[in-house]
Amino acid sequence: MKVAMGSDHGGYNLRLVVKKHLIEKGYEVVDFGVDALESVDYPDYALKVAKAITDGDCALGVLVCGTGLGISIAANKVKGIIAAPVSDTFSAEMARRHNNANIIALGERVVGEGLALKIIDSFFEASFEGGRHEGRVDKIKNIENNYL
Repeated sequence: MKVAMGSDHGGYNLRLVVKKHLIEKGYEVVDFGVDALESVDYPDYALKVAKAITDGDCALGVLVCGTGLGISIAANKVKGIIAAPVSDTFSAEMARRHNNANIIALGERVVGEGLALKIIDSFFEASFEGGRHEGRVDKIKNIENNYL
């Protein structure tokens, strides 16, 4: 599976740890950066990852900033994206199983490296259950179609 990744300066170090982990697990990673610790604007990287998914180049995405919040908010402005900022394994799994999230967002200042890798594994090992959740996700898509 091809995975898009991106971060701002606040998520730089954790992104590199997660990238290495995903590659070791056999994923093909497309890394949109950032390539240094100088301050950058997280919406730019959120958009790159989101577009890689909506264009069909990558199946899932990982975004990292200081909290995971701003970068996920920016990604969620792209039609077709469901980005979930998570800081625990249960939420990561449910984001995939119940919400069909296609991007997970982490906060480098919120979770440590060990927990981050467990969160990533929970997200990537889960899959959308459909069923009763399909109608709810369809309602999200309807909101998106009417207001974005």
